[in-house]
Amino acid sequence: MKAAEVRHILDSIGDLFPDAHCELNHKNAFELTIAVLLSAQCTDATVNKVTVDLFQKYQSPLDYVSVPLEELENDIRRIGLFRNKAKHIQKLCSILIEQYGGEVPEAHDQLVTLPGVGRKTANVVVSNAFGVPAIAVDTHVERVAKRLALAGWDDSVLEVEKKLMKAVPREEWTLTHHRLIFFGRYHCKAQNPACQVCPLLDVCREGKKRMKTATIRKTKTEAGAKTKLEMKKRMG
Repeated sequence: MKAAEVRHILDSIGDLFPDAHCELNHKNAFELTIAVLLSAQCTDATVNKVTVDLFQKYQSPLDYVSVPLEELENDIRRIGLFRNKAKHIQKLCSILIEQYGGEVPEAHDQLVTLPGVGRKTANVVVSNAFGVPAIAVDTHVERVAKRLALAGWDDSVLEVEKKLMKAVPREEWTLTHHRLIFFGRYHCKAQNPACQVCPLLDVCREGKKRMKTATIRKTKTEAGAKTKLEMKKRMG
């Protein structure tokens, strides 16, 4: 894709969501790491409801490892996969205490070695907590990138990330990450995207296909209604 086309996409999404940001509530890198870990296969809204009380009760890695696993599980029971996530959190906190003085490491290659922390989580943490440009590819980012041909339909998550990093100026990586999420979460949804009012319909292969299908369906419906009306007139 040409640089001008990428610029058109970035600016259009930026106009729609100029104030896009991380919607997971947190006060520091540690809370953000826990929140992102909890957000896997779960909405940010649900995570925020749980962490209101969670972050008051547990304010340090030591707090999390000082309670029985069952108690932590109960505290995050509303989160999907809560049992596995509780185990990951306690293991992660033990490592932070033993190897990093209770602090979340800033290096990406160290973050990804922590239990429950994959590449996406590490990207979110380094970019939002430590100001390191990064593009975290979640389901929204992946869907939007593929629909807008910023990545191929069959590309893996890592391939999507690499293509976005190559297409988007480095200083815009973090902001673009947030804007792509907002665009996918509130506009270009998986099931009911707002194609009819989308400023990027001209470059969206998914949107063009959907609008074409909708037009054909509308034409058939109108033709059917016209035929029924003519038959009524003849019979009347």
